[in-house]
Amino acid sequence: MKILIVGSGGREHALGWKLGQSPLVSEIISAPGNPGLAELGRTIPIKVEDIGELAAFALREQVGLVVIGPEAAAAAGLADSLAKVGVPCFGPSQAAAELEASKAFMKDFCGRHAIPTADYKVFDDAIRAKAYLGGREPPFVIKADGLAGGKGVVLAETRRDADAAIDEILFLRKFGTAGQRIVIEDFLPGEEASFFALCDGETAAPLLAAQDHKRAYDGDKGPNTGGMGAYSPAPIFTDAMRDLTMERIIWPTLRGMKAEGRPFIGVLFAGLMISTDGPKLIEFNVRFGDPECQTLMRRLKSDFAPVLLAAAKGELANAPPLEWDSRPAVTVVYAAQGYPDYPLTGSVIRGLSEAGEIEGVEIFHAGTRLDQDGNLRAAGGRVLNITAIGDTLAQAVARAYAAVNLINWPGGFCRRDIGWRALE
Repeated sequence: MKILIVGSGGREHALGWKLGQSPLVSEIISAPGNPGLAELGRTIPIKVEDIGELAAFALREQVGLVVIGPEAAAAAGLADSLAKVGVPCFGPSQAAAELEASKAFMKDFCGRHAIPTADYKVFDDAIRAKAYLGGREPPFVIKADGLAGGKGVVLAETRRDADAAIDEILFLRKFGTAGQRIVIEDFLPGEEASFFALCDGETAAPLLAAQDHKRAYDGDKGPNTGGMGAYSPAPIFTDAMRDLTMERIIWPTLRGMKAEGRPFIGVLFAGLMISTDGPKLIEFNVRFGDPECQTLMRRLKSDFAPVLLAAAKGELANAPPLEWDSRPAVTVVYAAQGYPDYPLTGSVIRGLSEAGEIEGVEIFHAGTRLDQDGNLRAAGGRVLNITAIGDTLAQAVARAYAAVNLINWPGGFCRRDIGWRALE
């Protein structure tokens, strides 16, 4: 079958890389794709929000499965458009995608279905939001309600920082319409983990967990980003913690979404805080994490295509079980200078072929383009994902940074401490 991957980032390149290994797949097509995906198959210049055009293309090309990469395509209703023309889609309906598209909806949903999460309040008025903070102690967690590319969360260490964040989001519209409302929630102490489960509306199949690094700079300093690196396995996420997460968070969500007329199909990404009394939900995403997906695809040994197709068709219970490489994997994000606020694009990148020859290393394109002379250039904030697998996490990390050191890109930067929690 043909598979159409919707998106243009590192997550989509990693999914295409893995799905392209399947003997069931005749062609990988991506929309709009990137130079890395172009090496795997056709790329077509259709934007992820152009859902009518994407559905028409999938029908015309007799695509056997569409895989939604970014949340924007899900929130725009791509799965609904594909259902109307009878094309199987791995990804949630527009109604189900509200779990990510509105943090206020997600928090209210957790309240209705007794899913453990931090206490919160929702505001569209800055004066009332600031008054609410008056009786509370920092740190404060302030979130834009809508989709903000993974950057709509502010962890304010002081009241002054919190007031500034409220003004930036509600008054200055830093995140556009995504910031028409804000969610202020209690700070949860503990250690973060990212957990993923495949869903078909009725059934859930757990994948692995990973640990992401959200802050821009070493030592977890600097602004929040969409993710500067990830590694798997995460030592804090034991088998017992996985079972608790399925019992307390994933299964209640699947049952609740079905009961509310929004059955969830796709991958449910639970951002968790692991505390002394178990996992608590920070937020849901309705797509694979980026860069966690890149790390997980490096550890996945099974053919992924039949499993995603089974989920899309509501037949996940009959899908073959997934097998995983026991070796750890790591992803280092190479970002453009100025990321996350003002990334500098256009600089030339060299040395990828040499870097990719290091044992265990695979490089995924996240924000790149080819110019008319064939030069690879930065075209986004997060530009490259250098992934590596090794017998130990230390070996995987060493391989990834050896590859980073061979890439000639003065316009980029990366964190040099990915995996530090586990390595300690």
